Amino acid sequence: MYVELGGPKVKYKFELFKVRKPEEIEDGKVVLVGPDIPELKEGSSIPYAVIIEAAGKGLEPEGEGVLERRIHEFSNYVQGYMHLNQRYDIWLRISKRAVQKGLTSFKYIGTVLYRLFKSAFPIIEKLRIVIVTDPRVVELLHPQALKIYEERDRRALGLRDEDVNEFYSCKLCQSFAPTHVCIITPERPSACGAISWLDARIAAKIDPKGPIQLVPKGRLLDPVGGEYEGANEAIRKLSNGAIQRVKLYSLFDYPPTICGCFEIATFYIPDLDAVGLVHRGFTGTTPIGLRFSQIADTVGGGKQVPGFQGIGLLYLWSKKLFQADGGWTRIVWMPSELKQRVLDAIPLELRDKIATEKEATSIEELKKFLVEKGHPIVQKLRKRERAEEKKEEKVEEKPPSITPTPPTPALPQAPQPAAQPQAIATTIAPQQVQTSPQAAGGITVSVTIPVPLLQQQQVAQPTTVTLVLKGVKIRAERIVIKRSSAGEGK
Repeated sequence: MYVELGGPKVKYKFELFKVRKPEEIEDGKVVLVGPDIPELKEGSSIPYAVIIEAAGKGLEPEGEGVLERRIHEFSNYVQGYMHLNQRYDIWLRISKRAVQKGLTSFKYIGTVLYRLFKSAFPIIEKLRIVIVTDPRVVELLHPQALKIYEERDRRALGLRDEDVNEFYSCKLCQSFAPTHVCIITPERPSACGAISWLDARIAAKIDPKGPIQLVPKGRLLDPVGGEYEGANEAIRKLSNGAIQRVKLYSLFDYPPTICGCFEIATFYIPDLDAVGLVHRGFTGTTPIGLRFSQIADTVGGGKQVPGFQGIGLLYLWSKKLFQADGGWTRIVWMPSELKQRVLDAIPLELRDKIATEKEATSIEELKKFLVEKGHPIVQKLRKRERAEEKKEEKVEEKPPSITPTPPTPALPQAPQPAAQPQAIATTIAPQQVQTSPQAAGGITVSVTIPVPLLQQQQVAQPTTVTLVLKGVKIRAERIVIKRSSAGEGK
């Protein structure tokens, strides 16, 4: 890496697409504010911003978010110039080899973006590219960009799935995750957070053959999980059959796939049967001992991973947030920075019951916090513990029975010289294990154990004792299955 632009080490970074009036733009102009590539310290990470301004007769401000998302795709056309994420989370790198090959100015990158946008969208009549590497200017413009993102998101919050007849699919990230497809609905935006249902509708009109396509809803198969016949058909087709079903509002049962550009990752906490959230900007460790980057490796790549999912920030305001799995009542932890940003999305009665890294950094601390605050998940946890206790009590009511096996009669033997008493060390090992299912009592396990009877004068034939265990739980650390020479399993 020659230089890193934005990314997790840098606080201020963003990219923005703005629609302007034709008289406000000088077409083809590429403006650089700050030091150029050769002036940057090799190996450094710097604040970075890309602002694209466009004008055209058919361009509307409602389409800014969609066009802005294409910066990700077009930037990766430049060899040696890596682009990840979107909006205020952009992360770019320029390789050493690219610089050696001649990528010595940001104006080259601006020229590539200009030509790709103009060729892909004939509706754009004028286009200007502004690249900012001056840290002070990036910091100054950053709050203005955040306000624009918030205004876009507010426009999308009023619609419901029931109000529309179609959803939209997005396969913009398939160059990174070939089996990933986003299904965008009014109540579930794209995982990257950059495209709402309104944005997707405009994108499909602007670029009918582009990566965002209309998807008929079709028959509703699961109203709680959010499974639609039309969405399943689109997923099967666009993932080349790798993904067959998706439930849009489920965390565990056929959850949506994710690429790698999501804003927030969910993670499952088995000890509590609960869920935590962590955003890309959090550099600490979650209560399960994993950082965001480690969870992202698990979630991304176009896989369906129950309990682990990537989502957009706007989805936290949806009334259908994980509704198949309890919604907000299932969420127990998130970083304090994220909690502050989405505080008005959290139900009032849960705001002080969701822990952050300030209250809990381990499972034990988290459980203690949840009990003290009376989080709804605690009631569910206690019910589960009581159910397990009842099962254990039932097991204890049925003590194991011991069935002695009659000793084998000893055969007459010739007289032996008297043996002197001495201590004999013996090893007791099970010789036979048999299991048989029982209709009402679980599984019966019979273990035959040889018990040598040591006598001072004579060692008799070993006597075996059979232990029959009924209705017990058996935990197997490892099962070894061997095949006999006859080909039958043992």
